[in-house]
Amino acid sequence: MTTVNLTEQDFARTIQDNEIVLVDFWASWCGPCRMFAPTYEAASAQHPEIVFAKVDTEAERALAAAADIRSIPTLMAFREGVLVFSQPGALPAAGLEQVIAAVQDLDMEQVHAQAGAPSGQA
Repeated sequence: MTTVNLTEQDFARTIQDNEIVLVDFWASWCGPCRMFAPTYEAASAQHPEIVFAKVDTEAERALAAAADIRSIPTLMAFREGVLVFSQPGALPAAGLEQVIAAVQDLDMEQVHAQAGAPSGQA
């Protein structure tokens, strides 16, 4: 599967309608973003069960601001509509595979329980 470009209009629907979504926040002028792109594309081909999405922070400034993006590239992972991972910086292929495996292995009952717990009671 190739990566899909997300906009403010389809971001929330994509997160909600798919079990696992990885989102790469990037910009064309960003050297580390350009270095990470082939690694991200290769992982998307290896994991067709996952939606690999990209958000161009220059074209989608409001979306980047809403996601509190302060550094690019930033990788976010959503599972069952819940943000379960967010980290700035380009990952090597092995690091990206570790993130994918960790997201796939999450106990989502526990994640949902913690997400629904009042602050400080997880």
